Amino acid sequence: MNRRAIAAIVRKDLTIVLQSKAVMIPIVIVPLVIFVLLPTLVGLAGPALINLPGGQEQFMAELPAGLRAALEGLNAAQQPVVLVLVYLFAPLYLIVPLMVASVIAADSFAGEKERKTLEALIYSPVSDRELFVAKLLSAWLPAVAAGLFGFIVYALASNLAAWGVMGRIFFPTWMWLALLVWVMPAVAGMGLGVSVLVSSKVKSFQEAYQIGGVVVVPVLLLVVGQIAGVMVFSVWLVLLLGLALWGVTAILWWYGGKSFARSELIAQL
Repeated sequence: MNRRAIAAIVRKDLTIVLQSKAVMIPIVIVPLVIFVLLPTLVGLAGPALINLPGGQEQFMAELPAGLRAALEGLNAAQQPVVLVLVYLFAPLYLIVPLMVASVIAADSFAGEKERKTLEALIYSPVSDRELFVAKLLSAWLPAVAAGLFGFIVYALASNLAAWGVMGRIFFPTWMWLALLVWVMPAVAGMGLGVSVLVSSKVKSFQEAYQIGGVVVVPVLLLVVGQIAGVMVFSVWLVLLLGLALWGVTAILWWYGGKSFARSELIAQL
């Protein structure tokens, strides 16, 4: 493959993304809320979380057995902080790389159509495979970068805000490191795989973004499942989850590469 041509397309797409308010606004606001605002509020409100309706003991007794076991050895003020920041927010972390990949991928072809630049791209001297790979990398690389940067910011915000309660560095855990290294890139890949397929079929960025937003549903199910006690995030569960997501991502990328053809895009001009 022509790596220079692929790199040129990636640079062009990233330049356009940085100049697009419709793309950058959600990419900036959502990570700020998840990685800075939420952990800061939870960390600072740690002592107040003890005074929950019904009392701390009743609250802990109603938690799933797996979560109760994970919180053993912590005092009453530390338990709710670790519960929320380490366990309940773990699936929410995945929303950011998923969203970044989906937003950029939604703009990959639908945005080209709106800007009237798709024709020039179609007739560029690259193969269909090289064009498809370039579009994937244009979304996947910034999504992974956002996930890594967000992880660092979340760790700093959590440890600093909760220092008065925890009295030590408690984040990250091995589970979160597995989430970062193994699951986060797979989630980003799955999101962009769906969004690129959708984006190549529809005519506008908004339409592509709205349809591609369905990929957030599995992440929300993980949040609900953990709260309901169906699962508790652990290193082994995260490793298995990552394996499943990489399998889905591989299928989506394979199907997308096989079905992608510039002739279909030309017909939509």
